[in-house]
Amino acid sequence: MNHDDLRDWSKRAADWAHGYHATLRDKPVRAPLIPGAISRQLPPAPPEAAEPIEAIFADFDRIVPPGLTHWQHPRFFAYFPANAAPASMLAEQLANAIAAQGMIWQTSPAVTEVEQVMVDWLRQALGLPAGFTGTIHDSATTATLSAVLTMREAALDWAGNRDGLSGQPRLRIYASAETHSSVDKAVRVAGIGQENLVKVPTDMTLSMKPGALAGAIAADRAAGYLPAGVVLCAGGTSVGAFDRIADCIAVARAHGLPVHVDAAWAGSAMICPEFRDLWAGVEGAESIVFNPHKWLGAQFDCSVQFLANPAPQIRTLGLRPTYLQTAGREEVVNFNEWTVPLGRRFRALKLWFTLRAYGLEGLRARIRNHVTWSRELAAALAQIPGVRIVTGPALSLFTFALEDDAATEALLSRINDDGRVYLTQTRHQGAYVIRVQVGQFDCTRDDVMSVAEVVKDLI
Repeated sequence: MNHDDLRDWSKRAADWAHGYHATLRDKPVRAPLIPGAISRQLPPAPPEAAEPIEAIFADFDRIVPPGLTHWQHPRFFAYFPANAAPASMLAEQLANAIAAQGMIWQTSPAVTEVEQVMVDWLRQALGLPAGFTGTIHDSATTATLSAVLTMREAALDWAGNRDGLSGQPRLRIYASAETHSSVDKAVRVAGIGQENLVKVPTDMTLSMKPGALAGAIAADRAAGYLPAGVVLCAGGTSVGAFDRIADCIAVARAHGLPVHVDAAWAGSAMICPEFRDLWAGVEGAESIVFNPHKWLGAQFDCSVQFLANPAPQIRTLGLRPTYLQTAGREEVVNFNEWTVPLGRRFRALKLWFTLRAYGLEGLRARIRNHVTWSRELAAALAQIPGVRIVTGPALSLFTFALEDDAATEALLSRINDDGRVYLTQTRHQGAYVIRVQVGQFDCTRDDVMSVAEVVKDLI
């Protein structure tokens, strides 16, 4: 295949994509398959000779779409959305064609400088102070790992990177049970250890108790441990919990600890000023992460980490051998020094296209609709005999259940096997509950309210 072939097949692919999205409502949201159904359709060994692109594309069309869970389906209400607005798709096509490696400024100046501007556009959109800067990661997991590694090194006066962790004091990181599992992964990968992630008790609103945080820090110091940092939750994955950000940051500040705020999902909603009370005080954090690829329409992967001062993270993650230096340009930003990977994709391009193609007002309208429709759906489900709302809407996320775990789990299986909508589960205070998360970029009120119709049919 050459570039002339690519030109023709790119047009074919665009036509295929248009047809795919135009017919998504006619497809079941989740593929009704069993494990191995796709792999059995693929040859067990790679081809020795080149094959015509016609055959490759035909096999793709025959095998792949029927084996997908359709994340862009307008009745996808599971997990959190991984949206791909049309403008973002177009930008990704261009980024793929350019295939730039943006590891340092000189390898693609536009990649670095567009990223700098897009991060600042988003800072303004979320109402964060002018002092914040930041970078784009692949996902919030990597951003949180970067923050935790920086906490580790700052607590150890950067001796961990130099000497290793053997013989160092026992570090402690503090978070609530409502934080995402990426925090657990971060303390493991950072060498701090799962047992040193202190899960601080929460109150009746599922917010971390500031007094309990202060007590845990004091107790650890008395025991000879070394507190390193606090991770706060702004829109938890399970049921959308929010910590009392300002109060908890005040405790961390009193104890000299840095704070990372995980707002991976809910951060997007902060482009709407009326929702910012949910993370009031966030400007006091050292690090904040949110995912435009969840609720702003930017295609995965695109996770933005804001930093009040990037110097500690650069000192932790930066490594500049001679071959990565830019002669005569010591003042330039090299974003690989802010992140874990050396290689970097042109992720900022899809932000540039998406923010311009829809505007903040267009994106705000979508988020406001999702929040409103979520509340309407929760009210409609509450009217169905046997259904109870377990946790009310936190922005656009709520949970419901039947009389017991077995009945709730059986209902969820029927819903997802039915295929009209897709929902997922979690456990809340020990009980099995069904999550509903409204956020797909092109869903309508009718799509959202169809969940109630499905539940009525299948309960």
